[in-house]
Amino acid sequence: DLVADEEQVLVLTKGGYVKRVPVGTYRSQKRGGKGVSGMTTKPEDEVMNFLTAQTHDSILFFTNKGRVFSIRVWELPEGSRQAKGQALVNLINIAQDEKIQSVLTLGSQPSQNKNQFLLMVTKKGVVKKTYLKSFANIRASGLIAIKLNKDDELCWIKLTDEDHHVLLVSHQGKSIRFKERDVRPTGRDTMGVRG
Repeated sequence: DLVADEEQVLVLTKGGYVKRVPVGTYRSQKRGGKGVSGMTTKPEDEVMNFLTAQTHDSILFFTNKGRVFSIRVWELPEGSRQAKGQALVNLINIAQDEKIQSVLTLGSQPSQNKNQFLLMVTKKGVVKKTYLKSFANIRASGLIAIKLNKDDELCWIKLTDEDHHVLLVSHQGKSIRFKERDVRPTGRDTMGVRG
């Protein structure tokens, strides 16, 4: 109740640094604008996600090990436009060998719509669809979003509503396209099906 519900810009780097800044920090530019520095990073680091959310929204962090963590946007450190941000390992309980693969923001009152799902895809082509409501209560230690084989890792997660087609493309240029409805919803801590 003490935190104002304001629009924020969230920035996450591949190296695991995160920050939030008010939207007003970035001004609109006209043609020929030179741009401004949005974040200071280490030479080997780069920005991975740049998204907007309200202060009261929840943010889900999915790791390559198939785990998911949740915190409120206002719990992220607020920084200046050039600030590096804070290491994400100080905010959520991820292991040393875990990397954040995907970030999703949900409203402060996540929809209880029965047709909202999280669609997940692994490196080995396993596809899984789980009801969004299965992720309503996430512990500080995280939850298992998908069970993985030892040689596999989670790569991609999207919020869906069953009305789309999915197109997966391999690094060798092969692709498969299917209706999202063809993937049967399964429980949160189960394995998916081969795509």
